[in-house]
Amino acid sequence: MKFRIFAILSLIAGSFAFASCIDEEATDATILANDKAAILAYVDTTTIVNVKEFHDEESGIRMIWQLQAQPDTITEFYSTDTVTVNYTGKFLTDQVFETTLESVARANQIYNQNKTYEPVQFILGSVIAGFQFGISQMETGEKATVFVPSRYAYGRNGQGNIGANTPLIFELELVKVNPGPRN
Repeated sequence: MKFRIFAILSLIAGSFAFASCIDEEATDATILANDKAAILAYVDTTTIVNVKEFHDEESGIRMIWQLQAQPDTITEFYSTDTVTVNYTGKFLTDQVFETTLESVARANQIYNQNKTYEPVQFILGSVIAGFQFGISQMETGEKATVFVPSRYAYGRNGQGNIGANTPLIFELELVKVNPGPRN
């Protein structure tokens, strides 16, 4: 009996030791490769109005514009800029988890009567990297869909109802940009 317990404990300890030897970068690379494949499968099987497209192969971030605007005076974004944005956040299953648009909230059964549905303002550097990157590629008045691998969203930790290692979709409309301090 003691031998069985010792054997089981040894097996468990060996498993932990093996797991700790796994290369973090290899694991991250696998997660990113899986996210890229899932995003590509979504894009390949979904009809999205496309007037312009951008894909960063290294990061896996992909953008598809639905509406382009004339170039404005913003030539470079800074993390201190305040942006005003309408957005809808979704999973690759098309399940909406958050939106600033009342009609989208109602259509997806996530409407909250205590929430004000209007464009949100925030400092660009205060949001997840994929969202920040998407906004920084846009001109005022444009609408685009941004596909964000989990590494550039909430990563291994997740957030609220967004699980760990979950790639996300953001449908963005850049309403306004107020330049922040330029140092």
